Amino acid sequence: MALVVKNEKDFTHILRVLNTNIDGRQKVIVAFRSIKGLGRRFSTLACKKADVDLSKRAGELTQEEIDKIVAVIQHPRQYKIPNWFLNRQKDNRDGKYSQVLANALDNKLREDLERLKKIRAHRGLRHYWGVKVRGQHTKTTGRRGKTVGVAKKK
Repeated sequence: MALVVKNEKDFTHILRVLNTNIDGRQKVIVAFRSIKGLGRRFSTLACKKADVDLSKRAGELTQEEIDKIVAVIQHPRQYKIPNWFLNRQKDNRDGKYSQVLANALDNKLREDLERLKKIRAHRGLRHYWGVKVRGQHTKTTGRRGKTVGVAKKK
């Protein structure tokens, strides 16, 4: 089924939000999920807090509506989004609660793994060795990237 646009000049096919390209043909909630660090529930909540019509397509949003959604996403505590809803709870460095997005999410993950490796924690060592971290069996699984089999005798 083709997308029917009422007013072509008001429709944006690709939006640039928080250093991420967003498909304007998708519904608002689904489109904002393409930003790394935003899931289905947080995207829905951000749109509701910004008073945006959830049935709209992302390309139909005005710049003011996009700015409101971005403000809610970047400062969720100011819009009374509870701490348990955020993806970065009690940060190890400063103890703050925040919603981490896009490149910052990759940086935080890398910092956490480096910290675990530096203090020689079991999880950090497992990450360093490249083996399963969360207690899975490793006798027969998780062999990707390693040599499997026995060398034949000639």
